Amino acid sequence: MKIHKKMIYLVILILIIMLGIFFIYKNMIKNSKIGNNMSSQEIVDNILNTKSYKAKVTVQVNSNKNKNKYILKQEYNTENGSVQEVIEPSNIAGVKIIRKDGSLKIENTTLNLSTIFENYQGLEENSLDLSTLIDNYKNNDPSSFEENETEIIMKTKNNNESKYTENKILYINKETKLPTKLIIEDNNQNTTINIQYNEIELN
Repeated sequence: MKIHKKMIYLVILILIIMLGIFFIYKNMIKNSKIGNNMSSQEIVDNILNTKSYKAKVTVQVNSNKNKNKYILKQEYNTENGSVQEVIEPSNIAGVKIIRKDGSLKIENTTLNLSTIFENYQGLEENSLDLSTLIDNYKNNDPSSFEENETEIIMKTKNNNESKYTENKILYINKETKLPTKLIIEDNNQNTTINIQYNEIELN
């Protein structure tokens, strides 16, 4: 009889332990999902609160006369400003465009700098910086976002007088929570700059 009671107590104890493990595991899964599944507003806020980023981008600049394509490395942080370095085309590879405290500096001692501005229009445009879009979105009306199944789309206006960069549209992948492309349009909604984010790291 005593053995029979001990068996019952042992079975009850095992069931309690198993139930405890089940609830702990269920709670861990729930917390993990909350951490990984940010809301769309949280993803947008994360972009807007970016303090620094590194990216490798493909940029196409469209004008009335031609289309220019570049591959650039971009770096930005709130203390040192932004740096864009040309990787391609090879004839201007190594050119660095540096913006800090409202000043623009172009570094490359082997090139005639006037040639860059004459033949590569749009490369010096600060609309290429993600940080500029963030500033526009925070300070300009109307700024808003919409979404579909896979993307969040942030829309804003530029705060300068240029009719060629009036609208900005940033596409963000919901799964990675990272930008995939930035489209810049003129006042007739024609694409003037198309930036594809091949690699990007936000902090």
